[in-house]
Amino acid sequence: MYIKFLPSEYVLLYKKGKLVKEGKGLSFFCFEKRTSAYSIPVSNIDSDFIYTETTGDYQSVTVQGQLTYRVYDYKKTAESTDFTVNLKTKKYNDTPLVKLSKRIINISEVVVKSIVASLSLKEAVQHAQGIADGVLREMKENEELNDLGISIIGFSVLNVSAKTETVSALEAKTREDILRQADDALYERRNASIEQERRVKENELNTEISVEEKKKKIRETEISTKRMILEKENEFERIKIESEVQRKKIKIEADIELEKKEKELAELKFENAKKEADADAYRISAIMEAYNKLDRDVLVALATLNMEPERLIARAFDKLADGEGKIGTLNISPEILESLRAGVKK
Repeated sequence: MYIKFLPSEYVLLYKKGKLVKEGKGLSFFCFEKRTSAYSIPVSNIDSDFIYTETTGDYQSVTVQGQLTYRVYDYKKTAESTDFTVNLKTKKYNDTPLVKLSKRIINISEVVVKSIVASLSLKEAVQHAQGIADGVLREMKENEELNDLGISIIGFSVLNVSAKTETVSALEAKTREDILRQADDALYERRNASIEQERRVKENELNTEISVEEKKKKIRETEISTKRMILEKENEFERIKIESEVQRKKIKIEADIELEKKEKELAELKFENAKKEADADAYRISAIMEAYNKLDRDVLVALATLNMEPERLIARAFDKLADGEGKIGTLNISPEILESLRAGVKK
């Protein structure tokens, strides 16, 4: 008989109870009564599960998901589970995949139970991925699966659900929590708004205080500046007054000194004039004394030495007048009279 298996099947061929051949997708001739074969799937195998477990707070939850495994040691798996096939029909004599999947699911259920029991209802419902990760990690290290030659490829939890009334209670509690959180958020927003308004008013007040302080400093600076200017002006005025007083004082002293000098000069002039007068008096006195010693006619002659002709003629007429009683007749030519008139005009 010629038999050919698919490449997705790992075949263990036994003859007379001894393993004579193994591999994927074997094909061979055999005698049915003396030959037996095991056919184990090479590809991954998926198994669905639904567990009802109890959480740490004694609440019942349903865990639904899928388990994926693969055979990596075909001999160990063949020893633990009967994968014998009918060589004519190439169908299993029993249901090995169902039994193997059941054993693996039972092992996973134990792990799921222990993990769910450590969680509260809320944690179990909200952390399905955490449950799946924990189960997968523990099953990869499970000794019983290693003895079966099985490797866990994946473990996923599709849903963790509680009873309807429990879900309603959770929803109510969650709803209340959400409403409470909403109220808290509203309260926080109001408080934040009040706080923000307080900060704004405080900033405005601080700004006004700062502005007033700056205005005060400006006013103080202006007052200080005006005081300084006033002090400088007073100082300048004082210096000006002192300078004016000093100038007047110096002027008065100069005037006094000038008056003294003028007085001294006047006295000196007076003395000089007095001396000149004395000298003139002495000179005149000496001259007069000398003239007193001269004859009258000599003096007249001296006086007429430098006289002009007209004056001499006038002097002659004057003499004639002195002796008018002694003159009988006096004839004066027109030329003489004209000369006398010319002298008078001069």
